[in-house]
Amino acid sequence: MRSLLLFMLICFPIITNAQDAVLKGKVVADGMPVPYASVLISGTKTGTRTDSAGYYELKGIKPGIHKVTFSSISFESQRHTVIITGTQTTVLNISLKPYSSNLNEVVITGVSRATELRKNPVPVAVMSKTSIEAKVSTNIIESIVKGVPGVNAVTTGPNISKPFIRGLGYNRVLTLYDGIRQEGQQWGDEHGIEIDAYGLGRVEVVKGPASLTYGSDALAGVINLIPDIRQDSTGFKGDFTTEYHSNNGMTGNSLGLGYNTGNWRYSLRGTFKAAHDYRNPVDGYVYNTGFREMNFTGIARTDKKWGYAQIAATLYNNNQEIPDGSRDSLTRRFTKQVSEDDDIKNRPLVTDEELRAYTLAPLRQSIKHYRLYGQSQFKIGQGSAYLMTGLQRNIRREFLHPSDINQASLDIILNTLNYEARYNLPSFSDIESTIGVNGFYQTNRNQNGTTFPIPDYNLFDIGTYIFAKKSFGKVDVSGGVRYDNRRIRWHNFYVGTDARTGFDRQVDAGTPGAELQFPAFSHNYTGLSGSFGLTYNITGRLLIKANIARGYRAPNITEIGSNGLDPGAHIVYLGNRTFKPEFSLQQDVGFIAYLNNMDISLELFNNNIDNYIYQAKLTDENGNPVVIVEGNTTYQYQQSKARLYGAELTWNLRPESVKWLAFNNSLAYVTGINKNEKLIQQSNGAAKYLPFIPPLHVRSELKFTIPGTYGAFSKIFAGIEADMYGEQDRFYALDDTETYTPAYTLINLSAGATIGTRKKCLKLFFQADNVFNKAYQSNLNRLKYFEYYQQSPNSRLGIYNMGRNISLKVVWGF
Repeated sequence: MRSLLLFMLICFPIITNAQDAVLKGKVVADGMPVPYASVLISGTKTGTRTDSAGYYELKGIKPGIHKVTFSSISFESQRHTVIITGTQTTVLNISLKPYSSNLNEVVITGVSRATELRKNPVPVAVMSKTSIEAKVSTNIIESIVKGVPGVNAVTTGPNISKPFIRGLGYNRVLTLYDGIRQEGQQWGDEHGIEIDAYGLGRVEVVKGPASLTYGSDALAGVINLIPDIRQDSTGFKGDFTTEYHSNNGMTGNSLGLGYNTGNWRYSLRGTFKAAHDYRNPVDGYVYNTGFREMNFTGIARTDKKWGYAQIAATLYNNNQEIPDGSRDSLTRRFTKQVSEDDDIKNRPLVTDEELRAYTLAPLRQSIKHYRLYGQSQFKIGQGSAYLMTGLQRNIRREFLHPSDINQASLDIILNTLNYEARYNLPSFSDIESTIGVNGFYQTNRNQNGTTFPIPDYNLFDIGTYIFAKKSFGKVDVSGGVRYDNRRIRWHNFYVGTDARTGFDRQVDAGTPGAELQFPAFSHNYTGLSGSFGLTYNITGRLLIKANIARGYRAPNITEIGSNGLDPGAHIVYLGNRTFKPEFSLQQDVGFIAYLNNMDISLELFNNNIDNYIYQAKLTDENGNPVVIVEGNTTYQYQQSKARLYGAELTWNLRPESVKWLAFNNSLAYVTGINKNEKLIQQSNGAAKYLPFIPPLHVRSELKFTIPGTYGAFSKIFAGIEADMYGEQDRFYALDDTETYTPAYTLINLSAGATIGTRKKCLKLFFQADNVFNKAYQSNLNRLKYFEYYQQSPNSRLGIYNMGRNISLKVVWGF
């Protein structure tokens, strides 16, 4: 009997386990699989996630009545009751519905792991692929300016735009490509963003200090440009985009190809753009503003149960003309430089054929940017690890010698190694936490140029951080701390005259006539940054956000090391080796409501910065401008305390009873105050405000969408927009560094439609910007200050922005 009882005790668990059932099925949304959705049996620890194809399987389920919850970020959760009997296999397929509110949209920028907007206290704006396609512009930064309140751009012609967020730009805005920091001489005024706009599937903009997860250079915020590699179904997929702009004759063509084997997804893209000089009603055609750009991108990715792995490579090649603004003093027609030391008043006129030609002028800049990177994420128990390494090479050459058009004035190669490792710890007491380390190693080398604005240098940057978030019912709390260390150094850099050419060149210390332009330098910059914030979800459609963050930025190379002419900017920069890192303390408060007929968002911010670095014209003791290189302005960097404060408001009306109508409005305002009280008093208030602060910006759009399908046509829309900029009378006026900018309003029109089915369709976009050909100058347009004379016969100084531009864009998906 004892033996029989012992046998039964041993076998009973085995028999019971053999009677356990299996629950399996597939989770989809709009007919497409939902990968990595959570499947959990309520009241138990039994759960799993769907695979990359949306399938799930739960084994070892006891007989009985069970409630199973299916959830995935950006979709509404569903709970189903399942009756399990015996050892059967039960199949349960689920179709999830996307959240109707943008509050539930998922972001990956500025956080350690994917997070819903409603749970993130930091202000983040998102542009989808559809929105990017509809914002027809000459470059991606201008598209973002049109779509995200609080973002502006300093421009040097139509293809060079540097992003500003809430009045801060240059190295204070960190641009990412697929989460990897873009490194391409961001310090330069005329240095644009080396990224193909056609291949993007999404843009995420963090407004405010984001040093916690990215380190230095994210003091103002982050712009993450995410490539499009979406292709959930197996097989081949492609798209072809072509567009034309009437103002500067810009043509853009881009071919993208994708292939999904079921295990791997591949994406290839090639792009070509070209434009001649743009025109406006004051200047006519603006000489030397044409460009030619070519891009290639290749991405391969695999998604598995253990995580994912991805490798990608990009090539950017841009030849960009460099305007200098020289003109005939009477006719105001543009002239061109034909010799090294010519008299600007006797330069020959530019012909009409040259102004309209796609052939680039000899005086131009050439930028090549190569990028190769790999990233992967692995599941480790209940946690996960993310690894990334990337290589970038930026080659920048500027050709400004009319006597030898093949001799580069500026010739610099910047090599960067990016790295990152982070670990998402298992959830403990509902706390999600992450520890990480990231940074980069960089070398900059002057090659065969004749001007040297910055020295050769080596830079090593590393930062470590910890980030955590937790939900308390309707309240979500998150924050963390970070410590950064950056070491930069260079050796003595000597310059001498080349007897063969007469141009300057880099020489050894013992070369006769050698001058020490950059004495050796070595320094460590360290910074402690962090953030703490919360969101209070009053209802599912109404919430309040608050965040406080300390940002950190080490001085960039030109701020501490520059001592020479940047020929493309026509500016001699003088740095200061004693500069300290910038530290900011910013407070953000946001109110967001997504109601049935409208959505409203109000964001207020206040930002105090210690050791703020800015440019100012260099003058002598008599107040006269210091001229080091004839025909070029001299700027010296300054450092002081500063404060920026402002607000962004969006109000979008979409009546439920009139679904074909939308009235979209946004307002952005920022004021930048220079806290250098001594300088303000000495200048009689001329130095009160910070330079390059955008004015009040209001945008209102009335959009009409025709619902339904009409033959082969669908998604038909039309819109009219008023783009209003207030006057900028709060500017850095000391030594005429900036001047007053009057207000202006631009009227824009748009229309579009889709022809064909979802899988094979033709998207048409029409856009008319500045319909009434308004003559205006943006205060962030550097060409406004490209002027050689004190007076003008038509009372117009500097170069004006682009006039009327009509564009047509076609996107063919196949």
